Amino acid sequence: MVAPASCRLFRGRLALGSAGGDARRTAAETAALPSTLIVHMNMYAYFITAALSYLLGSIPFGYLLVRIFKGEDVRTSGSGNIGATNVARKSPALGVATLVLDAAKGLAAVLVARVLFSGPHQQLIMTTAAFFAVLGHLFPVWLKFRGGKGVATTFGAFILLTPKSILCMVILFLLIAVAFRYVSLGSVAVAAAFPLLAWAFHEYADSRQLVLIAAVAALVIWRHRRNIGRLANGTESKFGAKSEAGSDESGATGK
Repeated sequence: MVAPASCRLFRGRLALGSAGGDARRTAAETAALPSTLIVHMNMYAYFITAALSYLLGSIPFGYLLVRIFKGEDVRTSGSGNIGATNVARKSPALGVATLVLDAAKGLAAVLVARVLFSGPHQQLIMTTAAFFAVLGHLFPVWLKFRGGKGVATTFGAFILLTPKSILCMVILFLLIAVAFRYVSLGSVAVAAAFPLLAWAFHEYADSRQLVLIAAVAALVIWRHRRNIGRLANGTESKFGAKSEAGSDESGATGK
């Protein structure tokens, strides 16, 4: 039997509507696909940045230089720290080299992130690189997570991101260290000032950058907790004074 024209027309409209719905769903899924890919690519970028930056930051230059040129373990002498201050007790030249290299590895981590990743989130990715470079220096896997104190690495890691803040921090550090002869006091002061300076100079494109900067500052201050205790007790070693054997981490720069 031949279906009435009205029935054939209805079925045609139904089929057309179904095809239209499928087309709309396909278009919506296609439109959603780039967003999903972007999210995964962003997560990938942050993961790769964190891993590479941590590894760069965890290179213990102070330990390696003393081991190579002096045949000794810098952790068994002076303050036991792997930073420039303690290394300088073994050799002033190696201390300067440690200071420069600790800063350079922080800068290198940020430069690698800038080269590898671009786009609207580049500044946040670079700040993530800076954070993990400092984290690697503080807690290097190669030395059972016992590293330096992060001041020099912080300077190097953030020099591109917050140049005005870093310049002010270097000046403030030098003024305090020279005036009071306490390296640790200068280090704690500049760490505390860092988030405020970055905020005041508006050296951030995303508020999450300020969170990471504040986290770096908190970690550096935490690593100086024993120095803070000795400063409060009046027993902290002054810059240029001979360190007592077995004393704990009196220096700060380059740590």
